[in-house]
Amino acid sequence: MLKQHYKAATYKAKASIGYLVKRAHALMHDNMDSAFAEQGFTFMQWVVMMYLRDGIALNPKDICGQFRHDSGALTRVIDQLAERGLLERVRGLVDRRTVDLHLTPAGRAAVEGLIPTVVGKLNTALADFSSAEVKEFTRLLNKLNDAMQLNLERAASDTDVAAPKE
Repeated sequence: MLKQHYKAATYKAKASIGYLVKRAHALMHDNMDSAFAEQGFTFMQWVVMMYLRDGIALNPKDICGQFRHDSGALTRVIDQLAERGLLERVRGLVDRRTVDLHLTPAGRAAVEGLIPTVVGKLNTALADFSSAEVKEFTRLLNKLNDAMQLNLERAASDTDVAAPKE
């Protein structure tokens, strides 16, 4: 039987892991946006460039899926970055309908130049944490993400098994 960390009778949204993670994300977004504004960028532009830099996602569809961002809004962000010469759209060689995104040398320089801002904001946010706490917090977030990913994969697998074959 699963551990019951929450009970329906006493559940409060503000005490749930989901709320706390989402709230931390929103606060991080706001902190980063204000820091990036001074340098002419938005947090979402940073996300796109970092996803490309680190190979997290290489096309608009994957960025939308990974970050849960609206595709229309993401198109505007990509257009802004492309107009500034920071990324380029590259048609797929095998399937011309696909479009991958690539950082230009100027884009790579821009994203590398923003990293100290991010590092500074993260270090400020974690100033009251010990190194061991940051390491443990990171471990626990990875454990939570792994568990949530496994739950999604199991649910998809269960759906595939239950779906009638045509």
